Amino acid sequence: MVQSRSDHIITEASEGERMLFVIDIGNTHTVAGLIVDGSISRQWRIKTDGAMTADELAIMYHNLFAMARVDCSLVSSVVMSSVVPQLESAYFHCCSSLFKDTEGFELINVCSAEVADIITVKLTNPDEVGADRLVNGIAAFHLCRSNAIVIDFGTAITFDCISERCEYLGGLILPGLNVSLGALSQKAAKLPQIDLRIPPEKVIGTSTVSAMKSGVLFGYGAMIEGLIQRVSGEMNQTGYSDPAVIATGGMAPLLLDYSPSIQRVEPNLTLTGLGIIHQLLTSRA
Repeated sequence: MVQSRSDHIITEASEGERMLFVIDIGNTHTVAGLIVDGSISRQWRIKTDGAMTADELAIMYHNLFAMARVDCSLVSSVVMSSVVPQLESAYFHCCSSLFKDTEGFELINVCSAEVADIITVKLTNPDEVGADRLVNGIAAFHLCRSNAIVIDFGTAITFDCISERCEYLGGLILPGLNVSLGALSQKAAKLPQIDLRIPPEKVIGTSTVSAMKSGVLFGYGAMIEGLIQRVSGEMNQTGYSDPAVIATGGMAPLLLDYSPSIQRVEPNLTLTGLGIIHQLLTSRA
């Protein structure tokens, strides 16, 4: 399934502007977008399938571009981050095929070495940090210019701590909401799959479904809230002032009402970060 969002459509004959194609390959979904003049003008969300070939990807994106009346030859660069290694080669060949007519076309696959001059990873092994987490950290720094905690509500929930000097300090990883719900339904035969988009009316559930919703939403909200306080406190103890708290990821809007310490939700944080990385790398070239 493909979900598409846009502020406006870029027609083939519109302005002839050069475009940046940004791709965030996640475990469950892949989000891709076009950036024109520093703004995301078109966005697609597709299910990640590790078995897709370069040809299949090229056909899919070619059709999406055609539906949006976007001229592929206007895409001058691609920047992508991936947590699915088996798809990286397929995406490389897909983009090389799609944009082969663009003079000077470049593709950047974000990794710790690629962005070492942009963000300093204060870990023993910087290569352990997922590309998406580095991208989110860079985006958060440029949005806030302060210490920050980035919480990404995806397949896994990640906390990433960023200093006001654009240093990656470390973080946490825990199971995402859908992962926990899926495990609960699989291991407990009488517990159904539930839709979290309709929130519970109160904490104490009066049916199986309402009890599950309360447990997940209020439970995760309390856990996130507690972790924010602990992480902020630990940052304070090591000399960092109170961090800004930014949430992103598909489930972020759901948890906002249950975790009041979240200060802002940035649904396009990763795509924004990929655009910032491209801008910084090309300006230093």
